[in-house]
Amino acid sequence: MINLTKLYCGVDTTGDPLRYGHKRGAGHGAPHATERQEHDVPSSALERRPVVVWNMTRRCNLHCRHCYTNSNNEPYAGELTTEEAKLLLEDLAAFQIPALLMSGGEPLIRTDFFELAEYARALGLRLTLSTNGTFIDTAAAARIREIGFSYVGISFDGLGRHHDVFRGHLGAFYQAREGLRHLKEVGQKVGLRFTMTRHNIACLNDIFDFIGQEQIDRACFYHLVYSGRGRRLAQDDLTPQEIRQAVDLILRRTEQATREGRRLDVLTVDNHADGVYIYLQLLSRDPARAAETLRLLSWNGGGANSSGVGIGNIDWLGNIHPDQFWQDHSLGNVRERPFSTIWTQSDDPLLGGLRNRLPLLTGRCGGCRFKFICGGSFRVRALRVHGDPWAPDPACYLTDEEIGLEAQESR
Repeated sequence: MINLTKLYCGVDTTGDPLRYGHKRGAGHGAPHATERQEHDVPSSALERRPVVVWNMTRRCNLHCRHCYTNSNNEPYAGELTTEEAKLLLEDLAAFQIPALLMSGGEPLIRTDFFELAEYARALGLRLTLSTNGTFIDTAAAARIREIGFSYVGISFDGLGRHHDVFRGHLGAFYQAREGLRHLKEVGQKVGLRFTMTRHNIACLNDIFDFIGQEQIDRACFYHLVYSGRGRRLAQDDLTPQEIRQAVDLILRRTEQATREGRRLDVLTVDNHADGVYIYLQLLSRDPARAAETLRLLSWNGGGANSSGVGIGNIDWLGNIHPDQFWQDHSLGNVRERPFSTIWTQSDDPLLGGLRNRLPLLTGRCGGCRFKFICGGSFRVRALRVHGDPWAPDPACYLTDEEIGLEAQESR
């Protein structure tokens, strides 16, 4: 995640310690990314525990075009039982992960959702929730707030009919909006999640208006990842120029909200070129702010994709993945060994590569002067398009000149 409110506008937000916190015990003399050697991986990134995305169930009442789990509204055999899930939560708590994101499918479709959430909180786990919002009535909202979720993210992929079509269900927008309002009424911190494609990018300004009207606390704008049903949308991803225009609009609206004194955390997700782009935009208008942004992006890999390092995934069957988009690559299963053991002792070649990826990157990513803070962005996109996890990320929208390739070629 790239926090625009923090990096571009210089306003502190609640999630900053997870993304831009310093290595424990480190002074302020840690090297900038541009000063590290190519083979170096920040030791703090390897030492830190991952945020875990737990796909509690594959079942979902909607049928979204970009669903990375390819979910339908049907029961799926073999999902973790309540008792198996509790053993998993005990291990995650003992492992001291910084946060657990409860997701799906649609997590609230599990009949034991609240039982498991309460158990997780009793163990001391910090909880966030990713939901389509359609099951959140007044009672559910109150219970979510009572349990102590730090944040609830509700997906909106447009307004009104645009959202319904994208989500494959008539009335989905109305239900999600009502769920959001119920959460706001009980004082629950809630955010909007929007995945950008050619089908809905024209809604971006309207989405920001909606954020203001509904007094939403946080907005996450996702770049498309080609996984699950999202593979079919690869041809509908934005062009590099369209991505730049979208990011420029998001930056303008974020800055406007800051000027107006509105407390709004704005983040972009799943394209770590965004951090570099922000730095380059700031260089000409505010060099001091640009230098601080580069410093923050350099600390702990704060701007880089952290699949297999700072984030991990557990699916509904108990399989462990480097992140939620690597559903076809399993590192092991929690029914056989605890997550903590698999995560720290795995000799999986892909996981090892993700944890020391810089020497493996090829093409534009391999020659990029900013790979130390971007980390080559999303390796799963490279795999889907090129058949090679170390090939260039096809969604990088930075020019050769910006990333230093032209200068290298002219030598």
